[in-house]
Amino acid sequence: MSTMNTGPLLVTLQKRDGIAIIELNNPARRNALGAQVRELLHTAVRTAIDDGEVRAIVLTGAGGHFSAGGDITEMRERSILEHRNRWDLLTSLTRMIARGPKPVVSAVEGSAMGAGLSLAALADYAIAADGAKLGAAFVRMGLVPDLGALWSVQRRVGPARAREILGLGRILSADQAERVGLVNERCETGKALERAIEVAREYAQLPPLAAALLKAALAEGADTLDAALRSEMECQSLAMTTADHREAVAAFLEKRQPVFTGS
Repeated sequence: MSTMNTGPLLVTLQKRDGIAIIELNNPARRNALGAQVRELLHTAVRTAIDDGEVRAIVLTGAGGHFSAGGDITEMRERSILEHRNRWDLLTSLTRMIARGPKPVVSAVEGSAMGAGLSLAALADYAIAADGAKLGAAFVRMGLVPDLGALWSVQRRVGPARAREILGLGRILSADQAERVGLVNERCETGKALERAIEVAREYAQLPPLAAALLKAALAEGADTLDAALRSEMECQSLAMTTADHREAVAAFLEKRQPVFTGS
């Protein structure tokens, strides 16, 4: 296991057997997504994506909480131009997680509120431990959801349920979140990271290019039948030319485990 420091330990990145574990590490503020944390998180995700040894990414939080969301102590009056400029980094971060080339698993303990919920919901696979609380009360702060929540929450729970969760600022337990599809599964308290690593290992065994193509297609081109068919044609035409596809066919015929190289 290797460790890469992405700043003053507010965000840490560890590599473990092809899995990048990115941890928000400001437990005194329940891992609130202040400006410095956002920048460090962006750097960590970018580093993991650019690392050829990393096949999957796990997002988690230290101190028994995922993230309390935006840091209210940093909210101050700004001009419209200042507000728009600060979204550049958040938009980039959202895109890397939602449609980047590597599968992402979120491990939620404790609070996942506001932008914390947005971050967890962007993942390909979300896990919440018993006792976790998930909610996005942006509207109660006079705001609209951000960090991709307008897209990710609807994708997970459907438009009607999203209007309830986001529009009324509902707070859900891990059990409720699992039942409505906001998270993929729940687990025992304290076990979210362990379970997330297990799921990440499953993703890490997949052909990397196929996984990346699938993720991009689901993020961008499957909302209508015609869009889905276009994505299938474009992605499948490329996937069928890869060495990993040929290796999968050979391994099946030879009755052995495939060895994927991402080529």
